[in-house]
Amino acid sequence: MAYPAPAWFHTFTDERFPDERIVVGLRCSLTLPFMDEKNFLKRFAGVVAMVVLIFGFNDSDIAGRSREARLNEGYTLVFQDEFDYVGEPDGRRWNFETGFIRNNEPQWYQKENAWVDNGVLTITTKKERVKNPNYDAGSSDWRMNTPIAEYTSASVISKGKFEFKFGRVEARLKINVAQGQWPAFWMLGANRGPVAWPACGEVDIMEYYRGIMHANLAWQAKGGQSEWHAEKHPIADIGDNAFWNAFHIWRLDWDEEYMRIYMDDRLMNETRIRDIRNGERGNNPFHEKFYLVMNAALGQGGEKIPEHTLPSTYLIDYVRVYQKL
Repeated sequence: MAYPAPAWFHTFTDERFPDERIVVGLRCSLTLPFMDEKNFLKRFAGVVAMVVLIFGFNDSDIAGRSREARLNEGYTLVFQDEFDYVGEPDGRRWNFETGFIRNNEPQWYQKENAWVDNGVLTITTKKERVKNPNYDAGSSDWRMNTPIAEYTSASVISKGKFEFKFGRVEARLKINVAQGQWPAFWMLGANRGPVAWPACGEVDIMEYYRGIMHANLAWQAKGGQSEWHAEKHPIADIGDNAFWNAFHIWRLDWDEEYMRIYMDDRLMNETRIRDIRNGERGNNPFHEKFYLVMNAALGQGGEKIPEHTLPSTYLIDYVRVYQKL
């Protein structure tokens, strides 16, 4: 996001109006009778106070920068994408997942559904038929034996581009909470592939479906099954439709002891991770590197996807990662 330069006040006289001093600032100008400097400053201070009382300070950029400066004191910004360009997500930072990926989800992931413009990354879900080029009717894998995808979307990941351990993750997001929507901003262990889920570890910073905002951690239990520390927050308890039609900030604070997930500084999940161990591997996945995932899935657990809700969009204003170096 681009921040406007601050407006500094200055004064000057105009030969056409020798008895007036012109004040410039606050994106406006005003005139005051000419007077000595001391009285002018007193009068000017009164004018500024009046402007503040009438209009107030309503500059969200200034407020946001002040909050960011306080919150991130002691941290160094190590990764960011402000999406202040036009085109595909920056290939120096992001990769894409392609095809049917997980959870028997109906959408086909393709990079064409992710586009950066107007200062945001937009992931669009569509009602759109795509033939599965990997189709094999005899396969037991749903990714292979499904001949056609009825929907498309995008999954943007930092795997292979940016992977990290410990720090602060922050993203400003605008999600769609209509029926059938399943947007997420989350993380998976960087060793996923050689190490299968859930042993690689999972952190759901923001996951929405079926009227519930989820904040979760998952790892491997004894016997290889998944173990969860999951928190569920009905969105109706958080805000109304107008609230959910706006951007909000999700944050993860992650150190050796804890993972804490926040939405607009509201604590959504606090998990003590120091003593967590995978049931079979014996390691602590949350003391290893993770990568970022931004995706918009559909129809969690077979939830109906009303056609009138598509196409739908999931907007990402920025993604930032800080660490204490």
